[in-house]
Amino acid sequence: MRPSTHHARSARGLLGALLTSLVSLAALLTTASVAQADTSICQPFGTTTIQGRYVVQNNRWGTSAAQCITATDSGFRITQADGSVPTNGAPKSYPSVYNGCHYTNCSPGTNLPAQLSTISTAPSSISYSYVNDAVYDAAYDIWLDPTPRTDGVNRTEIMIWFNRVGSIQPIGSPVGNANVGGRDWQVWSGNNGSNDVLSFVAPSAVPSWSFDVMDFARQAVSRGLAQNSWYLTSVQAGFEPWQNGAGLAVTSFSSAVNTGSSGGDPGTPGGSTSCKVAYATNVWPGGFTADVTVANTGSSPVNGWQLAFALPSGQRITNSWNANLSSASGAVTASNVSHNGQIAAGGQVAFGFQGTVDGTFAKPAGFSLNGNACTTV
Repeated sequence: MRPSTHHARSARGLLGALLTSLVSLAALLTTASVAQADTSICQPFGTTTIQGRYVVQNNRWGTSAAQCITATDSGFRITQADGSVPTNGAPKSYPSVYNGCHYTNCSPGTNLPAQLSTISTAPSSISYSYVNDAVYDAAYDIWLDPTPRTDGVNRTEIMIWFNRVGSIQPIGSPVGNANVGGRDWQVWSGNNGSNDVLSFVAPSAVPSWSFDVMDFARQAVSRGLAQNSWYLTSVQAGFEPWQNGAGLAVTSFSSAVNTGSSGGDPGTPGGSTSCKVAYATNVWPGGFTADVTVANTGSSPVNGWQLAFALPSGQRITNSWNANLSSASGAVTASNVSHNGQIAAGGQVAFGFQGTVDGTFAKPAGFSLNGNACTTV
């Protein structure tokens, strides 16, 4: 705005000047809106905010080659991704959009970190746009830690691989399969030297999905990689490119964390959580069957369940029914299938499996439902 003058003006002149100022102001506002919706970031750790609540970050840390992203009003796209790194090592970067805290930079208005035991649901949705002339994964990261830290690497990282192109693979090694959120995943587990990594790899590319982050947090709890007293510190969606990557985009992203339950289990807000497991068996030389009944003795329904237990040494599962099993021996997590995902308060679900046994047969020592210990009968 220019300072006003003290020269006399005619009424027409004043009106004309006013209209000109209004047009200029409108043009300025339009330009500002466009600039905010399409912000280019080329600094290695440059960030911006979208929708007033999420942070978009370039996050180039694995190479000195140039990388630029453009933040849009709903996500971001990679506009330049020079160079490449070996596919048997770490990626070039992790350009992403997130809700929560990343190295002390917290997204506006976030209620993260939040203790898992206080989170009822954490609904999120993501849409990706893929390219073929690159080596990359499209990953959704969920970060968990025993403390509500906001300043660095957390104890456990959950990665959901929506897509992968090239000869790359997750940290660690495959540990089985699981059905989470109504989808089948190959599960990998390992440690990258700084934190535990639990990865869920889609068998084919998933372009978009709406899901509950807590379904995956419960998986980490049931596998001993987190506890309900731990904290969810951030959720992030983006890409890990090894070679090229220009054109990859997150076209939409949303994340919410609903808290309010007290002392209960994630997924059963506002109510006490308790469970009881009946483990009925039929045993013969070299084999057995187990019929498992899981009763919800709490006051609120359980929406989506995972029952964790350890098969005694010498036992191996050969087939199962009414549940998806994470592995055939050792630590096993049984999760619901599409038709039995809810256990009503006072209700129960049943599943079973058949297996082989080498040596003396024994029952599992204990069971936990969504990370909470159950009584056995």
